[in-house]
Amino acid sequence: MECKKEKNLERCTCTYSSCAKQGICCECIAYHLKSRQLPGCVFPADAEATYDRSFEHFARLVTSGKV
Repeated sequence: MECKKEKNLERCTCTYSSCAKQGICCECIAYHLKSRQLPGCVFPADAEATYDRSFEHFARLVTSGKV
């Protein structure tokens, strides 16, 4: 499968600019799931900026209607 890194970068909302996985979604997702986290792109901008990418944080956002 061909990676579409450049196209992925057009819609990547991750603000962790030094991340080597930006635009390489399969690596990003695998990395975060190992730590019981979700990638920054599934969070609203204000929540992503906290760098709390935990499942629990995402669940709180869903429960409060922010996602």
